[in-house]
Amino acid sequence: MEDQSKIRLTQKTLASGNCQVKFIIEDEVKPQYGYLLVNEPKSVGEIMEEIKRRMENRRKNNPFSLNNPIKDDHNFYLFSA
Repeated sequence: MEDQSKIRLTQKTLASGNCQVKFIIEDEVKPQYGYLLVNEPKSVGEIMEEIKRRMENRRKNNPFSLNNPIKDDHNFYLFSA
């Protein structure tokens, strides 16, 4: 799981009232960035935990497995930098 000190966040309130969180994972081996859509106000700590939880779920579930596929999550996007 990512060390909290390696994750940087920026937040933007959308016209819908939702909050778009852009996060950057500063890792020398595998830098990543992504977006999380939050529907209700959350603290920075809660957002960090949500990002960590969703990343852990992605690691546990193999997207190419027929027995345990990942469901599309339209509120969480992760990219390699």
